[in-house]
Amino acid sequence: MIEQRDLDAAVGAGVIDTVTATRLVDFTRNFRRGVAGPDEESFRLLTGFNDIFVTIAVGLLLFALGALGGKVAPALGAVLVAAASWGLAEYFTRTRRMALPSIELLLAFVGGVFFIGVALFGAVSDNPHALAQVGFGNGTRDTRTGMLGFAGAAAIAALAAFAHWRRFHVPITVAAGAAALAGLALALVSAVAIVAPNVLLVFVLIAGLAIFALAMSFDARDRVRVTRWSDVAFWLHLLAAPMIVHPVFALAGLLNGSPAPGAAVAVIVVYAALTVVALAIDRRALLVSALAYVIYAIQALVTAGGALDMSLALTALVIGGFLVLLSAAWRPIRARIIALLPGSVTLRLPEAA
Repeated sequence: MIEQRDLDAAVGAGVIDTVTATRLVDFTRNFRRGVAGPDEESFRLLTGFNDIFVTIAVGLLLFALGALGGKVAPALGAVLVAAASWGLAEYFTRTRRMALPSIELLLAFVGGVFFIGVALFGAVSDNPHALAQVGFGNGTRDTRTGMLGFAGAAAIAALAAFAHWRRFHVPITVAAGAAALAGLALALVSAVAIVAPNVLLVFVLIAGLAIFALAMSFDARDRVRVTRWSDVAFWLHLLAAPMIVHPVFALAGLLNGSPAPGAAVAVIVVYAALTVVALAIDRRALLVSALAYVIYAIQALVTAGGALDMSLALTALVIGGFLVLLSAAWRPIRARIIALLPGSVTLRLPEAA
């Protein structure tokens, strides 16, 4: 995966000139088109098995620091985890450029800062079950206080993600910051007003659509998907997908215990629409996030038809066969969909192979 900062550093050090750097980007773009291309949706996760080894070691170290520090004071454990995560990232992320450990260290750092904020702003009282008791939308004073504390913690987590991005440029950092900002917005909404569960789902949907739009803006920067921006967009899509899918299916009545056949059919229609969108933008995250819901919907329909004993097997057959056929014919189907879209839209989408 070519990163612009690597090319800039090479040009600045005199290793290559600007013309060579441009030609290298062009060659990589053409090579990717012929070998993998945007349709493969590649992203960098492992550079070797050493990534897994380091990730396990770092996870054990951070767990120990958090547990030992937490014995003294809950906030101390979070401080130790955040500080250690940043320090380790100076070597494993900035120097070694290891992908999987960098993701782990970023999440640990932002998570540690968030829990520091929880302690600072009093989102959780001395009662260890207080966080679980803080619900959205019941309008009580304790809830509003807890939501304001949660909002403060989310705000400093977003600032921490921004600082981490400025220093290390780990692609998942933008998604972590977006998640923190979404949590901040939802907490503020619940703190200032009594919000019904369905209304809150609408706010989650709006936040998901906003993150989806942000992901599309990063995708538009790299239509061939050879730079860091493609990885940034991938993680944003992965975050946005469940925030869009869950509210839509919950509002459709799929999660009401025994969904009506009409609700199950509506879910399948929505999944078909999501499939078209996923093909157009060349991102499979929407399909994966909605998979559990559509399996549940199809199983409800099969059960309603009287095939109770075979409901799970028939559901697996239908959805499995559909996904296998879709994955095998992804490129030609996508090319047909792209051909139907207006030029102003296709100019912002990955090219169809």
